[in-house]
Amino acid sequence: MASLAKRAIAELVGTFLLVFFGTGAAIITLMISAGQEPATTFNIGIGVLGGLGDWLAIGLAFGFAIMASIYALGSISGCHINPAVTIGLWAVKKFPSQDVLPYIIAQLIGASLASLTLVMALGMDAVTIGGLGATAPFPGVGYWQAIVVEAIGTFILVLTIMGVAVDRRATPGFAGLAIGLTVAGVITTVGNITGASLNPARTFGPYLGDMLLGGSNLWNYFPIYVVGPIVGAVVAALLYQYLISEDTTL
Repeated sequence: MASLAKRAIAELVGTFLLVFFGTGAAIITLMISAGQEPATTFNIGIGVLGGLGDWLAIGLAFGFAIMASIYALGSISGCHINPAVTIGLWAVKKFPSQDVLPYIIAQLIGASLASLTLVMALGMDAVTIGGLGATAPFPGVGYWQAIVVEAIGTFILVLTIMGVAVDRRATPGFAGLAIGLTVAGVITTVGNITGASLNPARTFGPYLGDMLLGGSNLWNYFPIYVVGPIVGAVVAALLYQYLISEDTTL
């Protein structure tokens, strides 16, 4: 097994790739939209492909980034690239307690560096127009409703992870594809409800970047993207462990 330092670096790099490509796609979608349509209505997520088409494109960007990270770095760190996944695995004793905090810190740093790098690549329009791809509930979506949606989305993600990556009976070689496509599907479905974070680090990076560079202050929404994903991840991990446990009665 690689040292904790090497595994933490792998988590940092993997989370960087996730946020750079995933939120980068969201930022560019908004920049395209701002260049083509009058800014007279709230039309976040509407670009050249139309609403659902845009969410599919953004979802696939996240999915491909996750897929690449898993195949490239999974053998080093397990490629959690998500504090909720790390905590979910810890909850069912699939991850050591002493490694939880270093993994989460690495994930938060990777996400933050990705957001700042996107500003270097795209300019301040990434902040002023794209909001660095920060997630927030859409108009009409309540706070607790958003938490539930994030919990459900992360539940689906972690249930997939348990089945295709953690379970030793899983067919090898398909984890990256299955997990990536699951994320793409969830984002396509619930993106226009909460932004479909499913990942506290994915939300933390853009929030920090916006705060440092004069963008929107959305920190009041941050608990949604911590509580929802962690609850969903822990419930999924516990449920999977229960389903595969051996029955003791005839």
